Amino acid sequence: MKTNVRIKAVVAAVFAALFALFMVACSSGSGSSSSSSASASSSSASTSASSAAAPANPVIRISTTTSVNDSGLLPYLQPYFEKATGYKWEITSAGTGAAIKKGETGDADALLVHAKASEEEFVNAGNGVERIPFMYNYFVIVGPANDPAGIKDCTTAADAFKKIAESGSTFVSRGDDSGTNKKELQIWEAAGITPTGQDWYVNAGAGMGATLTQAAERQGYTLSDKGTFLSNDAKKSLTILLGESEDMKNTYSMIAISPSKWPDTNIDGANAFIDWMTGKEAAELIANYGVSDYGEPLFYLLESSNASASSSSSASASSASGSSSSAAA
Repeated sequence: MKTNVRIKAVVAAVFAALFALFMVACSSGSGSSSSSSASASSSSASTSASSAAAPANPVIRISTTTSVNDSGLLPYLQPYFEKATGYKWEITSAGTGAAIKKGETGDADALLVHAKASEEEFVNAGNGVERIPFMYNYFVIVGPANDPAGIKDCTTAADAFKKIAESGSTFVSRGDDSGTNKKELQIWEAAGITPTGQDWYVNAGAGMGATLTQAAERQGYTLSDKGTFLSNDAKKSLTILLGESEDMKNTYSMIAISPSKWPDTNIDGANAFIDWMTGKEAAELIANYGVSDYGEPLFYLLESSNASASSSSSASASSASGSSSSAAA
């Protein structure tokens, strides 16, 4: 009888031990499940936050002049901008006249161009929100090193153009209604000369790179922005003969396309573009661009660009609210 009691006691103790182990296992499993659930929740929250930060319309259509593209500046800046903002650039480049035309037809969200009079006309016509100048370089007159027209000692571009005309030396014009072409025509006007139709005056009807190539092949003169010339192979056979005078300053501006004129404008994207381009990161990148290859930057920031950045930031914040996009325009 005592043996049976002992056996029952042992069995009871074994069952108690097994029950205790079972409860511990269940408790551990529950904790693991809870941890897994918390992890999933955290992951979901992270994904949600990431989605909320992503731009609703991530593509910004940038219509720009060939000089900032041919010089390599925009391709250089693009990955930094896209990483910082989540937006993507869709870039088309042409002469400033053609670049502005895209804004007039609503086929761009923002312009980056360099022809002040045309830019002001564009904004005054209600096509753009605001003209924001932010950087500059210089126009330069380039030509063969032996300088057959003798312009290297001239103090103004108009005097240099007069000598080119008087000597009958070849001059290659872009002839494409670009900012550079507009500047060239202004210089001819200041010199009191009408070059069209002259044997020595060649109309390339092309972008800056192709025009420089023609000038190099013909060993003639042309007007170029300095950045494109320094980054072009034409510098192997042509040289800068006049540049960096005040009358050769070449200012670049950005303009957001008016959403009141073109409702499909990605105004938030355009403002993000302007904000970043006038911000600290872009300022450092632009200031250093070209230094390692050419010993000098290809573009310089205007002193007022930081003030423009603050103004642009306000416009961007304003456009983010549903009611103020039209007001900003």
